[in-house]
Amino acid sequence: MSKQPKAVALISGGLDSLLAARVLQEQGVHVEGINFFTGFCVEGHTHAIRKQDQAKPKRNNALWVAEQLGIKLHIIDVIEEYKDVLLNPKHGYGQNMNPCLDCKGFMVRKADEWIAANGFDFIVTGEVIGQRPMSQRKETMPVIQRESRAGDRLLRPLCAKNLPPTLPEREGWVDRERLYDFSGRSRKPQMALAAQFGFTDYAQPAGGCCFLTDKNYSDKLVDMWQHRSSRDYQLDDIMLLKVGRHLRPAPNYKVIIGREEGENNFLEGYRNQFIHLRIASHKGPLALIDGETSEADLETAARVAARFSQGRDAGAVEVEVNYTDGRQQTLQVAPMALDAIPQEWYL
Repeated sequence: MSKQPKAVALISGGLDSLLAARVLQEQGVHVEGINFFTGFCVEGHTHAIRKQDQAKPKRNNALWVAEQLGIKLHIIDVIEEYKDVLLNPKHGYGQNMNPCLDCKGFMVRKADEWIAANGFDFIVTGEVIGQRPMSQRKETMPVIQRESRAGDRLLRPLCAKNLPPTLPEREGWVDRERLYDFSGRSRKPQMALAAQFGFTDYAQPAGGCCFLTDKNYSDKLVDMWQHRSSRDYQLDDIMLLKVGRHLRPAPNYKVIIGREEGENNFLEGYRNQFIHLRIASHKGPLALIDGETSEADLETAARVAARFSQGRDAGAVEVEVNYTDGRQQTLQVAPMALDAIPQEWYL
């Protein structure tokens, strides 16, 4: 090839995509990164909010990977397009609400569109056979190639020797012998390769930033859909599912209660969109009410919020109710005992 080959690497922020891109750089390929923002993978978001997570790095791991590699990272908003992937996955969901196979196919297809528009030659991912139970199996990898329409322009450097040669290998843009044959769920080979390249401060190698793989998050998402007239969602909806205690005392409403100062500060940004409760007589959390409520519902919500305030043992607590139209009222309520809150209310 007379010109330097150019590849775009799907950069999630994890160890595998970091290594896959570096392997290609070692062979003289010009690599740039691409990261698709779905709204469900927000690096460092909850760590940045919660005080108890202050010791954890406040960084976007995809940007950190790009910095380590010295490459340009293209971050592309696909929130609206991704809705169909999540709501109508052809291949179904994984253990929770993660449409992994459809998701990977979608992202590779978007990357294929990107290389066609930007004059790049092929696509790189950090996939490893046997590492993910839904999307990274030998029998599903051809499905991703076919349904994304990327075909053999898709190269998986970490497990390439376990797969048929791709276009970049046949054309001599990369040397197949310098690619790898990793397989299975162990990350030890990747960690050894990271040490060889001098990478140390990478994200947990068995981790992932997709909240849809988390059961607690998925349960809240399903609950939200079940109690709305539509499964459509906005970015604010899916961000709020990550923060606070979520309790549903009745089908018509739920209460979101900040668990500490950082979450209370975050929820403050949404107070004009919801009826919100403040504990007036004691130090306590901010609580948002999502749904339509009666006076009896408001009293129940106030008693629950008071339970998580410093007035939990008081005979009566003053709770300020703030309506979205600017009206206010103050309720005198007895905090609900912790063992009186039914477990089924917790989401």
